[in-house]
Amino acid sequence: MRILHTMLRVGDLQRSIDFYTKVLGMTLLRTSENTEYKYTLAFVGYGSNPDHAELELTYNWGVDQYEMGTAYGHIAIAANDIVSACQSVKDNGGNVTREPGPVKGGTTMIAFVTDPDGYKIELIERKGEVRL
Repeated sequence: MRILHTMLRVGDLQRSIDFYTKVLGMTLLRTSENTEYKYTLAFVGYGSNPDHAELELTYNWGVDQYEMGTAYGHIAIAANDIVSACQSVKDNGGNVTREPGPVKGGTTMIAFVTDPDGYKIELIERKGEVRL
């Protein structure tokens, strides 16, 4: 078994697509619309299934915000150079909510970004592994 995708409900689909593609450098992989049940899906990622897990952005027509549950933590994304990745996020209008630094009690370099709907995204430095 393996993870195929993670789904986030978003209040403005285009705003979210722009964030994940322009700020975090993902690619819009595909979209679909269901007129009967009034929702639109957009899948984004750094590659597509079956080689990569994807992020499903779900827009339920007419719903522009959601309550953040207390159980939700974050999505984690590997970054080759975390300082450069955070600067790129800022340069592209994104919000870095925890500047790069070592994880508490360890040496792994991390940072946090918040998407337009308030979802937390952890950037974890993995030198030489990835492009972001």
